[in-house]
Amino acid sequence: MIADLSKRLIPDELWEPAAPFLPSFAARPQGGGTAPCDERAVFTAVVYALTSGCAWRHLPTTFGTSPATAHRPFTVWTEAGLRRRLQRAVLDELGARGEVDWTSAIVDAASVRAKRGSLTGPNSKLHVLSDAQGIPLAVAVSGANMHDCLALKPLIRGIPAVPSRRGPRRRRPVKLRADKACFSAEHLAWLRERGLVARNARPGIEPGKRLGWHRWNIERSIAWLFGYRRLTVRYERKGSHFLAFLGLAAALTCYKKLAKLAT
Repeated sequence: MIADLSKRLIPDELWEPAAPFLPSFAARPQGGGTAPCDERAVFTAVVYALTSGCAWRHLPTTFGTSPATAHRPFTVWTEAGLRRRLQRAVLDELGARGEVDWTSAIVDAASVRAKRGSLTGPNSKLHVLSDAQGIPLAVAVSGANMHDCLALKPLIRGIPAVPSRRGPRRRRPVKLRADKACFSAEHLAWLRERGLVARNARPGIEPGKRLGWHRWNIERSIAWLFGYRRLTVRYERKGSHFLAFLGLAAALTCYKKLAKLAT
């Protein structure tokens, strides 16, 4: 039963690219401390916590790891940038197959009820940038009281260099689609300097829903991310931990796209 659950949450096709990015256990010279544990079991427990939304203390013991031995490696993996490295590995495979659509990038945000932690106001906010098909390329977390336009530049800078079917890597879409919040002379000039064509709704001229024909892809992507119940309510004290869960959810979303192509 344990093996079946582990294979379902972490199939071999996902574990193979993830395993090299996990920092190996290093025993303390003086001895003692936390005993080493099976890395795949811990990774399975982390994905289970992300998927089910359960607290660390409620993790089932069937994974062969305790809540403490799952939470501590997760902290180490977060500091080592596991979520970015894993997502880039999956995006590299998608890009090599020509599945990343660079005709446009779409930006949107969604609020999350926050119980505690940094990078939060009354609520937290998730920021997502996807390709034209809704594949998440970059994510960010902020307080809900932060204006959406402030996340635009970091998201664009955070687009990873993804290989294309022809070989060379690219990280620049042709167009950028966003709502009225990102329409300003400063942002339009900044986008032009980087060769991006802005396709934003203009305040007072066009309704925000004008972009709905294109924006449904990013709205679907956010719905996919909220399918991971750990993201629906934020309990993490550290903003980096909540961002790590969001990035891991984005990586798993990209992996599901890749797995669908393989079937």
